[in-house]
Amino acid sequence: MASETRDARDGEGVKFIHEDDGSITAKDIETGVASFGDTKAEALRMLAEAIELHEGGGEPIDDEEAFLEEIGVDPDEVDDAGEPPWE
Repeated sequence: MASETRDARDGEGVKFIHEDDGSITAKDIETGVASFGDTKAEALRMLAEAIELHEGGGEPIDDEEAFLEEIGVDPDEVDDAGEPPWE
């Protein structure tokens, strides 16, 4: 069973969830954005990148199908399941 720690004040901060497989999930309390890594440091680095993208950073993908093919994913096998399970 996963366990979590919390370092939050006034709705801000990061919640760490220690997963059963040994990985650590870092979730930003304010935005709800989460990411994971093998260590807290890695989880925080990945979370920082996820928050940047969540807030409009990065480059937009104009042609999703071409992008998927470029990274080696068959667009016909991608299922848009809607909201992520933690929402």
